[in-house]
Amino acid sequence: MKERLDKFISSQTALSRRDAGKAIRGKRVTVGGEVCCAVDAKVDPDADRITLDGQALTYQKNVYYLLNKPAGVVSATEDSAERTVIDLIPPDLRRDGIFPAGRLDKDTTGLLILTDDGEYAHRMLSPKKHVDKTYVATLDREPDASIGDAFQKGITLSDGTVCQPGQAVCRGNHRAEVTIHEGKYHQVKRMFAALGYKVVALERIRIGALSLDDSLGHGEIRPLTKAEAMQVFDTKPEPY
Repeated sequence: MKERLDKFISSQTALSRRDAGKAIRGKRVTVGGEVCCAVDAKVDPDADRITLDGQALTYQKNVYYLLNKPAGVVSATEDSAERTVIDLIPPDLRRDGIFPAGRLDKDTTGLLILTDDGEYAHRMLSPKKHVDKTYVATLDREPDASIGDAFQKGITLSDGTVCQPGQAVCRGNHRAEVTIHEGKYHQVKRMFAALGYKVVALERIRIGALSLDDSLGHGEIRPLTKAEAMQVFDTKPEPY
């Protein structure tokens, strides 16, 4: 299917539609080896070789990135005062329309998916899909084994909100591994607070069967294949 050249370039890069037009008129774009200055030229992304500043653009309908989110960064596309997860995307991976699929609190670290696939994000975040999210919580004291039963029964928060059943396992060194499939505001922290614990650090290590990549440092990102991205809907993750 053919589409406008400026729309294609915008969809595959960090350029806005307007800036893509400027690049085309500035003779920075070739189609089939020939410079093309027509913003509204029709191209076939699957068949035409299109370059921007000499770099070939490989058509990808959607992209999926795994980010090891650091503390101090907000899960938003833009913020007037804070650094966002979008700011962490390297220039060569940027393209228009990328957003965080879900969110992690500013001080929470770990696995966050960035994508431009709205349908995928909606499916992953829908309460009806019951996608598991697994965290390692570091607490202010060693947790009692009874937290497992408490999470399994469903915890009532201080404001009366009832959380659906989850899982909690003690991991030693003041840590607990927690799995929930809801996404209430500060949910893990509030669940532990209801049990008399304070969460001093929180890291998400898994969504579904997709685990945080151990090779990624805080703030680092890597592309996911479509097959990897779809692992979030798999309910059989590897043990942590």
